[in-house]
Amino acid sequence: MGVFSAFVVFAMIWAMVFLIGLQVGQSTQGDAGRVTQGTHASTPAAPIRVYRRMGWATVITLLIWAPLVWFIASGQIGIDDLRRITGREALGE
Repeated sequence: MGVFSAFVVFAMIWAMVFLIGLQVGQSTQGDAGRVTQGTHASTPAAPIRVYRRMGWATVITLLIWAPLVWFIASGQIGIDDLRRITGREALGE
């Protein structure tokens, strides 16, 4: 796996973890029963501390990404293996 491919995998995992993390532990104005005029009830009741969530997303992503890149780079699994797993004909045959 090349450096750029590893970066793309990291970015994809990070985006998924970050978007999931935005939803965790969030209370809305509707949940709190105090909807500010001019806002939607699903607006967060308190600041979401984006930088803290970005940090957690990075840590969690590193914990997922490092073993995944090692597994791919070590040759344990390749594109032909993935094609066989999904029931398609391997390209190398």
